[in-house]
Amino acid sequence: MSIKVDQRHLYLQVIDRIKQDIDNGVFKEKEKLPSEFELAKMLGVSRATLREALRLLEEENIIVRRHGVGTFINSKPVFTSGIEQLSSVSSMIKQGGMEPGVIYLSSLQSLPTEEDMERFDCSEEDLIVTIERVRTANGDPVVYCVDKVPAKYLPEDYLSRREGSLFSALEQSGELRVSHAVTFIDPMGYHDVASPTLNCEPETALLVLKQLHYDEQDRVVLYSKNYFRADKFSFHVIRKRV
Repeated sequence: MSIKVDQRHLYLQVIDRIKQDIDNGVFKEKEKLPSEFELAKMLGVSRATLREALRLLEEENIIVRRHGVGTFINSKPVFTSGIEQLSSVSSMIKQGGMEPGVIYLSSLQSLPTEEDMERFDCSEEDLIVTIERVRTANGDPVVYCVDKVPAKYLPEDYLSRREGSLFSALEQSGELRVSHAVTFIDPMGYHDVASPTLNCEPETALLVLKQLHYDEQDRVVLYSKNYFRADKFSFHVIRKRV
């Protein structure tokens, strides 16, 4: 199993070898890796080299280290998508060959916070609707969603019917169309609300997408904060040279 020496740094070769072994089924998803001593001996490298390789593999979310227990192979993301185009979570789940679903946790109207007033450029009297939902794939919770939208942009009966996409509801009047969004992606460890809601293990990472959705008049009409299970979802961006 020892690696063949080439011109690259040794820890990069270790990373490639472990990835190759995962692809070939030598190490399976959720399987515990041998101890650092055993793995270093198998690969013919020092423990320092192995630790650096494992550190980078953990950053890539390929492995997870559980303190006092060991190092395990993470599950590969079931759903992957580019973020250049606005697409719904349901569409991603369907493309992954699974059935999307929604569990509504709460919905309420309240006066705006200072952050809301700045974000939506609204007054102190404008009501803000906050909706908490869980998106499911074949019944399993995979995304915890918190959406905020000024009540004036939604149909009056939206909260009572508790169904349908927010985009469709926003555009129902024909006077508003969501044209684009600005997205911020942050990795996160354990979250007091999202992690237990998504049935995550304590060490399961989350990907948090914060999105400001704009209409054709460049008004922010929807703010979304979505917590994706990193063992289920991955995102990529196509970058072009300019």
